[in-house]
Parts: sequence; C-alpha cells; structure tokens
Amino acid sequence: MALLLATLWMLDIGKSMPELKGEFLSGKKAVLPDAAKGKVAMFLVGFSYESRFAVEAWAARYKKDFGSNPKITFFEVPVIGGLGMLGKPFIDRGMRNGTPKEFHENVLTVYGGSGELRKAFRAKNDKHAVIVLCDPQGLAQWTWEGMMDETKYLEMKTVAERLLGK
Repeated sequence: MALLLATLWMLDIGKSMPELKGEFLSGKKAVLPDAAKGKVAMFLVGFSYESRFAVEAWAARYKKDFGSNPKITFFEVPVIGGLGMLGKPFIDRGMRNGTPKEFHENVLTVYGGSGELRKAFRAKNDKHAVIVLCDPQGLAQWTWEGMMDETKYLEMKTVAERLLGK
C-alpha cells in the first residue's frame, strides 16, 4: 500500500503524508502518519546509512526543544531498499542497540519502496534527511531536505509553535 500511495503522492504543503508501513524498534507494527494522529509531528526520513547523521542531528535538536511536550512528537524513518533488505535482522538489531529504549517507538523502519518514496518526497541527496512537519491531522505544514541547519530548524520551530498554539 505504501508503494501505491507513494506513486500517486507528491510532497506538498497542505497534503497528507503518504502511508508508511513498518515496524518500530520495539517490534510493534505501525503506520505513519496514523501513529501520530492528534499531535503535531516531525517526520525525519532517511534513504541511506549516511543520512542517519542528518536525521540524528535534527532529532537531537527537536528533543532539546520539544521533548517534554506531549502535544508534539517525532519519528525517525529509515527507508531501506535494495540489498539492504537482506540485512533486516542485523540492521534492526544495530538500530535497537544504538537507540535508547524510551525512543524505540519513535523509530519506524520501512523496508522496500525506496525508489518510489524518494520520488514522492522529492529527495535529491541520499546523505540528507527529508524533514516534514505535520499538523495533528497529518497534513504537511513545513518541509525541507538537508543536514541540520540552524536557520531551517528555527523556521520549522516557528511553524511547530504556531501549530501548538504558542
């Protein structure tokens, strides 16, 4: 289903996030953006091992500013395709070991469909993160692709605070 939706969907402000099916590091199956329903949510999507640096930097900054606010959440979404799919048990174990347990349900790994999802998210550089901030209904309100950038982060933070009613 995620592959079909990605084929029809392109990332635009005001549009719904595509349905991303995967498994949290806890082992629980989940679907995004459904798992964030009712909350402002930042999705940090990565398409390569190298993109993890950008994803982790954005997540760390988010946790510092919003980590204690129950009205907002975040999800790191590694999208793994090609031969990487063969290493699922090793990849999952490595991510589980490298992520504090309290954040295991903030990491949703999607196996397969990476080519279509790259197109849908308009990802241009696999070393970057694709960041999407959604309102509580799952509609994209801010997007960007890149490494952690203070100016872009503050731009996203302003939109998040507006969505939170601050």
